[in-house]
Amino acid sequence: MNIKMMTISDLRNKDNFFLLAGPCVIEGEEMALRIADRVVKITDKLGIPYVFKGSYRKANRSRLDSFTGIGDEKALKVLRKVRETFDIPVVTDIHSAGEAAMAAEYVDVLQIPAFLCRQTDLLVAAARTGKIVNIKKGQFLSPGAMRFAADKVVEAGNEQVMLTERGTTFGYQDLIVDYRGIPEMQTFGFPVILDVTHSLQQPNQTTGVTGGMPQLIETVAKAGVAVGVDGLFMETHEDPSVAKSDGANMLKLDLLDGLLTKLVRIRQAL
Repeated sequence: MNIKMMTISDLRNKDNFFLLAGPCVIEGEEMALRIADRVVKITDKLGIPYVFKGSYRKANRSRLDSFTGIGDEKALKVLRKVRETFDIPVVTDIHSAGEAAMAAEYVDVLQIPAFLCRQTDLLVAAARTGKIVNIKKGQFLSPGAMRFAADKVVEAGNEQVMLTERGTTFGYQDLIVDYRGIPEMQTFGFPVILDVTHSLQQPNQTTGVTGGMPQLIETVAKAGVAVGVDGLFMETHEDPSVAKSDGANMLKLDLLDGLLTKLVRIRQAL
């Protein structure tokens, strides 16, 4: 089944930011549908264009015994089920050029992980699917350097590009958001997203499990909206303490409604 092609103009709303949100990784169909149902009700109420996020597989893991997924095809079918059930677009990560065409059969947006944002073959393969390509800024790159990542997609024939700020390496075990990078990347002509939850990761912990500071999610999100970001990215879970990936920095689903309500008020004030 081919999915109707979505464009960036379908997401852009001059009166509001758009939202990419969902669990870090697809853990099962029922869980994904419950989360999507909750978020759809909230975003419909607040007038926020919404894209459901879920990784069908996690390739970048700290340890060999870390959870990677329920199986590629099974997870991609869950993403399709979410899309068809709620009539919303969906986004997932891809990790190699060979995955692009496969994932494009199920989703609307292909996301390039931050560590892979310079991989030319991956960017070109994603571009050639015709899907929207969301490139996460590498923790090791300046905002200005992301122009070249975007150019690779455009030069491969696809102008449907979004860029995502997700923090910059600050020492060995911390990240920091330089909000100057958001307007700088916007000058390239593409929507810029702030990945709130990954910006609060504390990587490279001695336990082999990434830490985080979820108590600062509201602070970082408010600042991003105040700066004028086009979209927000947040991973959310019913119970982050038992999430199979990135639980340390995810937003508890029960807190999403109140947070988004505050953020919409900030956007309206601007």
